[in-house]
Amino acid sequence: MAEQIPLEIPEEGRLAENILWFARALRKAGLPVGPGRTVDAIRAVEAAGFTDKRDFYWVLHACFVSRPEHRATFAQVFRLFWRDPRFMEHMMAMMLPAIRGVQEERVARSAEKRAAEALLDGMQPEAEAPEQEAGEEIEIDATMTMSPRERLRTLDFEQMSTAEMAEARRMIARLTLPVQPIRSRRTQSALHGRRADWRGTMRQAMRRGGEIQRLSLKEPRIRWPNLVVLCDISGSMSSYSRAVLHFLHAVSNQKGAGWAKVHAFTFGTRLTNITRHLDQRDVDAALRAAGAEAQDWEGGTRIGACLHDFNRDWSRRVMGQGAVVLLITDGLDRDDPEALAKEMERLQLSARRLIWLNPLLRWEGFAPRAQGIAAMLPRVDSFRAGHNIASLQALGEALSRSDDTGEKARLMALLQSGA
Repeated sequence: MAEQIPLEIPEEGRLAENILWFARALRKAGLPVGPGRTVDAIRAVEAAGFTDKRDFYWVLHACFVSRPEHRATFAQVFRLFWRDPRFMEHMMAMMLPAIRGVQEERVARSAEKRAAEALLDGMQPEAEAPEQEAGEEIEIDATMTMSPRERLRTLDFEQMSTAEMAEARRMIARLTLPVQPIRSRRTQSALHGRRADWRGTMRQAMRRGGEIQRLSLKEPRIRWPNLVVLCDISGSMSSYSRAVLHFLHAVSNQKGAGWAKVHAFTFGTRLTNITRHLDQRDVDAALRAAGAEAQDWEGGTRIGACLHDFNRDWSRRVMGQGAVVLLITDGLDRDDPEALAKEMERLQLSARRLIWLNPLLRWEGFAPRAQGIAAMLPRVDSFRAGHNIASLQALGEALSRSDDTGEKARLMALLQSGA
């Protein structure tokens, strides 16, 4: 990536000053960059030299990036700050895409909007007022009728700026995920039960000299299922997985939500159990500990192999009592599709319900053409989108309806027709 775009070299003698401004931009974009790292970066560049653009990129990367989730933001800030001759116009376009004539709006890439926001530092582009034709009278001005909170509900996680993501996390922390209780085969005594408890009746009769004075009743016990979440943290899912993990932390720490236990696993190239970290009350500390344990952030994807590890090592421990399974992944896997289908079938048979959240459903023309998606789709009970706050809110409605299939029926028709 860094070696494909020409590097804009700053004026001689101002390298340290430019690195200082670059560090400030990274800090505004969300990276933990302080004076110490800035000094180290200046010394590292002086030692490595400034003749090769690839060396310059990776020297700064080594000094400023300490967590996998910061790589995309660093890359976008670097591109805009050092390598784009018209970076101010480009940043303005990212902050407020304009449609003039027949020009189409370009969707910002991952972390691009946050990088532009950091470099602009509060500057806002001026919006041109539309020209009003002669004789035209506006009776009702409906502009800006959508509230910022409503807009944020439907905004893609990957397109959010730093401020928008912070507000989205606060909204996610207030979300709930209610669940319906399960009627157990075991019973308990009840004053107004619907079934006769003959054992209890005879026990009471023995205490009263063998005479039956009152018929004891019983009813099924109520129990709560476990929630098991398998979250993809590969490179294509990084923005969505972080938002989902915030959501899982909120669900894990909600009182009265109904879940017996929330078990969380991350997977990319390997499976990692992060359940104990989500029990921490502080969300930042919880996700920091989870990120430290899961070493495959923003790496490759081996869905079939990770599901095999889960079915072999964890299924019997966490899938008892009719667990509901949430699978969060885009399904883009290059492993053997037959092995993936086998592991998905085993996972579905072990779960009370298997719900798949896929951020790719945000595209209107989405079709199950990829081998991994085609292998997984028939083995889930419900297939739903998972790319914004509204989709997480709709998940609660899906759990309250046992017959909910989401988009599965429509996509299965496409899959069978070969479209």
